[in-house]
Amino acid sequence: MFQQVSELRLTQADGSLPTALAAGSAPGESGVFVFGVRFDGGGHISATAQLHHICFHMFASAQFDCRIADRVLSHTPSRGCVAICPSGADYTADSEGTAEAIIVAIEPGQFALAAAEGAAFGAALIERLAGYDQALFDLARSLATECAGGYRNGPLCWNGMASTFIDALLVRHTSRFKAPPRGRLDEQVLGRLRDYVVAHMDESIEAGALARIAGRSTFHFTRVFARSVGMTPYRYVVHLRLQRALELMRDGRHGLADIAAATGFADQSHLSRWVRRVHGVSPTELRAR
Repeated sequence: MFQQVSELRLTQADGSLPTALAAGSAPGESGVFVFGVRFDGGGHISATAQLHHICFHMFASAQFDCRIADRVLSHTPSRGCVAICPSGADYTADSEGTAEAIIVAIEPGQFALAAAEGAAFGAALIERLAGYDQALFDLARSLATECAGGYRNGPLCWNGMASTFIDALLVRHTSRFKAPPRGRLDEQVLGRLRDYVVAHMDESIEAGALARIAGRSTFHFTRVFARSVGMTPYRYVVHLRLQRALELMRDGRHGLADIAAATGFADQSHLSRWVRRVHGVSPTELRAR
């Protein structure tokens, strides 16, 4: 059940795998995975994270020895205690008694996109060995419950909670760069690119045109854009097209064929395939919400 995030190494004190209480992600491209685990008699968690890992303790009966990079902490965490391990961090946690944890793993690209869409462009997740955020903990438990129950409320419910979780991290657990790091776009350039895509949404949009707006070669622009926004220019254009298509679908005054034409998709079928891929549901289901 833990193969979706293979970087996680989880064992109990006797060397066996822990009990999986929840593991997975709903259909769609939320970029968020949840894992609920119970370690009987002690356990071990470790990873060199390629995703962002947000780890929550479920009760306070176990002593934990925790490490992120060269920082260490030995403590008996209270229920809801959270550790934040950004992508690229090497971390371990060892318990001396029975313990339960929820681990929320987030794709860095999805996190970067959410930052670029909001008011936190270029935000970096803050590493944390221990802390508390009740609202974030409540969301993690809801994600785990929904996963364990087979996503009874559907992919849209899951994707909404996943988005709220990422937004909460951005608001309360990030720092901002004073200037964009070398090899990244700045906020003003991204704004000009977004304005261009919105103005030409019903047309073919080439990476070369976007590169010229950014003042870079097409090759260099594609690399810098993906590093800054978490996806390729092509996928970002699709992202903006889908945003507008969703607005038109919910408006209820246009058919799917007209919406596809207005937002630059080849046809209704092309739009429907992207809706299902990203949101995990059909346009009809999405429109009903």
